[in-house]
Amino acid sequence: MADFTSYEIRRAGTWIEAFDRCVMNYDARFLRRKILKTEKNFQLLVDLKHTTSLNDQDAFIIDDGRIIEVIAAKEPLFSVTGDLVQLAWHIGNRHTPCQIEAKRLVIQRDLVIGHMLEHLGAQINETLEPFTPEGGAYGHGRTHSHEHGATAHDH
Repeated sequence: MADFTSYEIRRAGTWIEAFDRCVMNYDARFLRRKILKTEKNFQLLVDLKHTTSLNDQDAFIIDDGRIIEVIAAKEPLFSVTGDLVQLAWHIGNRHTPCQIEAKRLVIQRDLVIGHMLEHLGAQINETLEPFTPEGGAYGHGRTHSHEHGATAHDH
């Protein structure tokens, strides 16, 4: 049995002080119902109404009103430089999540995509850092591809 339960999230900047934290990679920050382990070694049952994409410094409100902060974990990524407009188009055309910055693009390490980008003239460097790609075109965070309604993640 979990130590705490959360049915609600708060977005970064809308809460004050956390009593604990959950460090989660990009894939783990897309959830509806899941048991998580906190830094203080508690178990947190997250039970949201809808599958939700969480970002760094979002937070879970637990059943007693306290806050558990979400921290984006460092993960293996590619830092991509070159003609960013062209490279971003090719990354987006393959529906690959991409963190867009002024001087680089950041994607998850995918050797096939990395090889394709190198053939397009990109410089690829391995990096280990938090990953917070751009959200979907139809709202905050990511979506389930082009599906509508419930998905396997919702159960």
